[in-house]
Amino acid sequence: MSRSKTVILMIVLAVTIILFFILNLLLGSVEIPMSDILGILIGQDNDNTIWTNIVLKSRLPQAATAAMAGAGLAVSGLLMQTVFRNPLAGPSVLGISSGASLGVACVVLVSGSVGGMALSKLGVIGEVTITLSAVVGSLLIMALIAFVAQKVRGNVTLLIMGVMIGYIANAIIGVLKFFSAEEDIRTYVIWGLGSFSRVSGGQTTVFIVLMCLLLPTAFFLIKTLNLLLLGDSYARNLGLNIKRARLLVISCSGVLVAVVTAYCGPVVFLGLAVPHICRGLFHTSNHATILPASLLGGASLALLCNLIARMPGFEGALPVNSVTALVGAPVVMWVLFDKRKNEV
Repeated sequence: MSRSKTVILMIVLAVTIILFFILNLLLGSVEIPMSDILGILIGQDNDNTIWTNIVLKSRLPQAATAAMAGAGLAVSGLLMQTVFRNPLAGPSVLGISSGASLGVACVVLVSGSVGGMALSKLGVIGEVTITLSAVVGSLLIMALIAFVAQKVRGNVTLLIMGVMIGYIANAIIGVLKFFSAEEDIRTYVIWGLGSFSRVSGGQTTVFIVLMCLLLPTAFFLIKTLNLLLLGDSYARNLGLNIKRARLLVISCSGVLVAVVTAYCGPVVFLGLAVPHICRGLFHTSNHATILPASLLGGASLALLCNLIARMPGFEGALPVNSVTALVGAPVVMWVLFDKRKNEV
């Protein structure tokens, strides 16, 4: 694809982010005129306090969280698909999301059984505790994966190890559920459905700052990622340290997944689907193009999914995973079908 077409497509993706962001602020169960929304955003006094709270404390943080989370998951998915050279590898492939789920399960399910107090009743303290437990759980699993990555050579072996770690984490979660109270299980299940509305107040600022610090680190890996596409033998002959490169890519991807999962829950399919959509749009595997495209495409698609999840007419909001699965699953099926067609 020519450079001019690539630039035009990038601009189109950026415009869709702006469009979906505005629609996220405009549409919802409560109808607010665009002029009032603009006035609230630029700090003008508004007589309707309810509208001000809806825009500043609900819709704006939710839209910003969706955009940053979508970008992070899409970049993470691209890194995983490259390092494992597997089109069906996603952000959760190494069990890092399962580690976050295990951390939350240990805190949510054990707190009710041992302490006698459900975290859902503790308000902000409970939400912060859940976030911290997800971070700790995912980072512990990531540290384990990093250790394993230094001990094994083949990507397939590391991939299988990650899947097995995820199974072990899910098995422990199942045992904790069996011995937990219904209210604690409900809190955990709701967290597991994923939501961009869970982040609010000061947490939104922290989340956005973390993502703005982490996402640029992926761009320093563009040359490494392009070399990994050539295969281990070629990359090694060109002077790339395979183990070190693999560790860097997995660490970058893992931290992105850990932060997003901690704040938004285990959001599925975005990281798996977006890189394939971008490859189909740009017709290239060069990460100098695909990486920024995935970042923009992930933010745009997450905003669209968030918009669908809380379309006017729904009471509350649909679980975001229900919407992302409807978008992502057909992409995965298309990848499998296209791969099979090429083999034939």
